Amino acid sequence: MPSSTLDFEKPILELEQKIEEMRKMSDRLDISSEISKLETKINELRNNIFENLTPWQIVQLARHPERPFTLDYINLMTEDFIELHGDRQFGDDKALVGGFAKLDKQTVMFIGQQKGRDTKSNLYRNFGMMNPEGYRKALRLMKLAEKFNKPVITLIDTPGAYPGIEAEERGQAEAIAKNLFEMSRLQVPIIIVIIGEGASGGALGIGIGDRVLMLKYCWYSVISPESCSSILWRSWDFKEQAADALKLTANDLINFGIIDKIVEEPVGGAHRNHLEAANILKAALLEELETVSKLKKDNLLDNRIKKFGEMGFYNE
Repeated sequence: MPSSTLDFEKPILELEQKIEEMRKMSDRLDISSEISKLETKINELRNNIFENLTPWQIVQLARHPERPFTLDYINLMTEDFIELHGDRQFGDDKALVGGFAKLDKQTVMFIGQQKGRDTKSNLYRNFGMMNPEGYRKALRLMKLAEKFNKPVITLIDTPGAYPGIEAEERGQAEAIAKNLFEMSRLQVPIIIVIIGEGASGGALGIGIGDRVLMLKYCWYSVISPESCSSILWRSWDFKEQAADALKLTANDLINFGIIDKIVEEPVGGAHRNHLEAANILKAALLEELETVSKLKKDNLLDNRIKKFGEMGFYNE
């Protein structure tokens, strides 16, 4: 079995492999009815598994190495993507990509964290963990979009901001804080999409917008389940309990008002069909863009600030 197969996916994969073996024999034997029955069984099994995923299993899906990343979505959804580089202060953070692209003939600024597929590319992309120059590059691109009156779409997929000493020396916290401030008053529509992992300030640094969308099998939280387990229980062994307690799934977050919409994924997760996942997301983005683009700038900013100001609840 492929190393990227998750434990709860293995029963499905075993049946799929059995069907492939049967198809190889179909030129000698008439087993079409048996194959059809097995396909029905796979669909039923897949639906049953994915309708009852635990929060920890959703975390695993969000980290699936074959899941589409930012550049995959941009290449599948858009045309004429022009990647822009550098923060004009220190350097070009490879963990963040961005640039103008045509989304169904509409020019949009896309910004998103980018992971790698293997060790070499993950080192190049720093595992999707941004340095301060990444957040400053993102802000530069957002200001460029504002200058030309183009909407901004950010795609979030990061295990967190890079925690290295050199990142702190270059002002990691200040860079994220400045993005929060500037995004809250950017005078163009901003749509946020969590496409994988959304961890802590690393995600929030490009996460302030008018609409927050989240793919179905993603997570979004102030801390990862492993780190939470390490703090509370002094061990990573309780990460499943932590994932459940953090309420980090799309269903949890829409009930809390943290996100505005859950975007469906292909059956079995976005990693099963990149093109279908991109088409579903593109349709959702076009719908949201049409809605927010109709708002006047004053209303846009008032609604954005009100949206985040109303998050959370407490009892006195």
